[in-house]
Amino acid sequence: MKIIIIASAKVATANLFSCFNFFHLKCAIDVFILLYYSQIVKLCSISLFITAYSYIIEMVIIVDKIDILIRWIKESKRTVFFGGAGVSTESGLKDFRSKDGIYHESYKYPPEEILSHHFFLEHTKEFYDFYREKLNTSNFYPNVTHIVLSKLEKAGKLSSIITQNIDGFHQIAGSRNVLELHGSIKRNYCMKCHKFYDDKIIFSSSSIPYCTCGGIIKPDVVLYEEALDEVTIKKAIEEISKAELLIIAGTSLNVYPAASFVHYFCGKHLVLINRDKTSFDNYCDLVIYDSLGNVFKKMEKELM
Repeated sequence: MKIIIIASAKVATANLFSCFNFFHLKCAIDVFILLYYSQIVKLCSISLFITAYSYIIEMVIIVDKIDILIRWIKESKRTVFFGGAGVSTESGLKDFRSKDGIYHESYKYPPEEILSHHFFLEHTKEFYDFYREKLNTSNFYPNVTHIVLSKLEKAGKLSSIITQNIDGFHQIAGSRNVLELHGSIKRNYCMKCHKFYDDKIIFSSSSIPYCTCGGIIKPDVVLYEEALDEVTIKKAIEEISKAELLIIAGTSLNVYPAASFVHYFCGKHLVLINRDKTSFDNYCDLVIYDSLGNVFKKMEKELM
């Protein structure tokens, strides 16, 4: 009886009772009962049995949630993707704010200060020493999430990507309509003549990179104390406000003002995919607590 109550509570909490795939549930139950009577599981306590059983139920719910998302993508006339650091961490990049992120590492100066406008102007060499060590993505590549999003765009199932990331992986994967809220390490410009350079001039140098005119080259990324590009903000808000389906993924929505843009959504379905809970979960029509890799691998099989 307790097991049934646990399963029912999980389904109700997920708000998916009407959509729950009972065939998957029956298969999961049958498999686990078979395992329970094996010699391995006989050695386990009943509490472990309940824990494992609950885990199976949770996995079935996740699979069914992904199926719902796939159906919504197929039905949507205008889908927008809003992504954060979690989109690129599965490529091997470090994020900034997690417990293992760059901001929790020890340096001569706090990382937040190093990546500020005043620090760039006053300690340009130290800025570039840190920048080259921590933000060089030349040995990393787009992952399944970037690739599937690119395929969705080509298939006419994705209108735009709004990203908080600066690695340029969406464009490398083939996406075209990408709004980079915080700029890109792939673009760099001379502060004197405004000539643009790619990232090779930054990461191949060992000191401060200079333009042919003698000006200092600066990455086209938004540092602390700098404002987001107004044109990009306007386009991002417009895309979100016109979306029928908004997929928010790989972000805790703690970085402002970017996180505030999702409040402009007034469409049909709001979806959040993240490993951990966020303060925005209760506003969503569907929340999937899983890695983006798992979700997008299943989406690729069903949509492509």
